[in-house]
Amino acid sequence: MPIMAARHYHQGKLVRDLGPNDVIPEDCEDDDFFWLGLYEPTKEELAGIAQRFGLHPLAVEDALKPTQLPKVEVYADQLFVIAATGNLEGDTIQSGETAIFLGRHFAVTVRHGSARAHTDVRARLESLPHKLAHGPDYVLYAILDFIVDGYFPVIDAIEDRLLLVEERVMDTPLDAGEIRHLYGQRHEIIRFQRIVGLMKDVANRLVTTDDLPWIDDAVRPYFRDIWDHVQRAEFRLQGLREVAASVVDTNSLLEQQRQGVITRQLAAWAAILAVPTAIAGIYGMNFEFMPELDWTLGYPFALALIFGGSGLVFWRFKHIGWL
Repeated sequence: MPIMAARHYHQGKLVRDLGPNDVIPEDCEDDDFFWLGLYEPTKEELAGIAQRFGLHPLAVEDALKPTQLPKVEVYADQLFVIAATGNLEGDTIQSGETAIFLGRHFAVTVRHGSARAHTDVRARLESLPHKLAHGPDYVLYAILDFIVDGYFPVIDAIEDRLLLVEERVMDTPLDAGEIRHLYGQRHEIIRFQRIVGLMKDVANRLVTTDDLPWIDDAVRPYFRDIWDHVQRAEFRLQGLREVAASVVDTNSLLEQQRQGVITRQLAAWAAILAVPTAIAGIYGMNFEFMPELDWTLGYPFALALIFGGSGLVFWRFKHIGWL
């Protein structure tokens, strides 16, 4: 059984760890609840937990699929939430899923694809029993807060990479491989931004919907904090998306400017070379009656004309910045 943790709490304090053969009592005191954490269970493994806690079969079906989008559903007196996780592996943002079943006396989490276990969350809450005493709804907040906070290291890493590329593109043009890589990063940002947008909707519903089961008014302001964090993540992703696009545009403009400089230089040298070509072409014609052919200074005059005309054209292009 892929149970990462199974614990019994009373008034926010840990009572005991539940072993695989321990029986969860049918009747609980008002201040008791159970927190079970599962990692990628099979259908058969989750069926026993579902039967014990009376989980809705449609919610169980969604919890077994690692490709579900973030959402909030109500099944009778139970709340079902799916949150999306994000983890950067190389240049790819790997998304995962955490499904959370919430009832009066239990919180059951099912993780898929996320390498970040809830061990630290559980330890932090157990050190704050006055917070954990709120019940399963505070567990829901803590897990969602943990998931959303995990977005920012991903965003920071991508931002650092894009800023380095943005600085380098001012000096060195990007090659085709780097441009393809940049477009790939932009695609990952757009895909992750969509997921974060759905998580914003999840947080917003937890804040604004009054008839959600087992969400106390005392805990509801905490979900507003999650909404603020998700909104900040979404804003930063939008900024990264614009940076990625601007880097490509800047590279294109700089490349056009470099090509323009080269074109002007080639045009200037072509104009300079046109001067001796024209003069040499004129004096290379084999006409019998050309006054300069019998002139003693004809050859020095032609050279002076070539170098003088070429120098004048060179000076002119140098003056206007083409050379």
